[in-house]
Amino acid sequence: MPVHSGLHSWSLPISITLVLMAVASVHLRGWYRLRNARPALLSVWRLIAFVSGIVSLWVAVASPLGTRDHQLLTAHMAQHLLIMTVAAPLILLGGPVIALLHGLPRCFRRRVSGLLLQYPSAHDFGRIVTHPVLCWLASTAVVIGWHVPDLFELGIQSAGWHKVEHVCFLAAGLLFWWPVVQPWPSFERWSRWRMPLYLFLATLPCDALSAFLVFCNRVVYSHYQVADHLSDLSPLGDQECAGALMWVCVTFAYLAPAAGITIHILSPQSHASHGATPERTNRRLASP
Repeated sequence: MPVHSGLHSWSLPISITLVLMAVASVHLRGWYRLRNARPALLSVWRLIAFVSGIVSLWVAVASPLGTRDHQLLTAHMAQHLLIMTVAAPLILLGGPVIALLHGLPRCFRRRVSGLLLQYPSAHDFGRIVTHPVLCWLASTAVVIGWHVPDLFELGIQSAGWHKVEHVCFLAAGLLFWWPVVQPWPSFERWSRWRMPLYLFLATLPCDALSAFLVFCNRVVYSHYQVADHLSDLSPLGDQECAGALMWVCVTFAYLAPAAGITIHILSPQSHASHGATPERTNRRLASP
């Protein structure tokens, strides 16, 4: 492919770019404040992780993945995998809530902190929404639901529903990775020993879907039968590549952290993390 053709395939979604830049700026402001007040709280690598997550989101919608997902199912699949398995965990690793909270004006920060720390209903809602079972079910429902042919065709044919689809995948990714990363404010509901099982079970629906796309021997989504193809791949070959990409990426994205968590649990250093209670930690972090 000529270089100029690759460059022209990039787009610049103004509204999304401005929103992501604003979020990154607020996070940077909050991170800088926290680094000055408590240097050990948020390290530089967390800032790098958050910015990398924001950049990954932008790449998903502005790169050729976003401009060619109507021609290739493989590009469409790669776009969603980038959002769910790369951008979402990187954003959570950046400590988004605590940094964004401290990046806001002081008066607003005090109101949000009071809501988080004083009202039991806010705690209860947070516990329910971030429960591992609900997070697993929500992410699985989004992945499987948006690949149902009727809903898939709705998203691919309508620009508005396509944006809703992206938001759903981002929200599902953040929910899915929340129990694994456990950023502030988190109350650990399950033992860390259960996280490898949580991640392993999450691969099963994706494996079933990817296997169906690879071995069904028919084009599932009629849109790609009539779309203008940008490569020598047939619609069925494109679908098989998309399914294989999903299987490989999900396997590594979920099982690699599971192995890392297991190694960390078995290491002697893991026993040094039983100092403060989650409630005390949350109150200390949320203080203005």
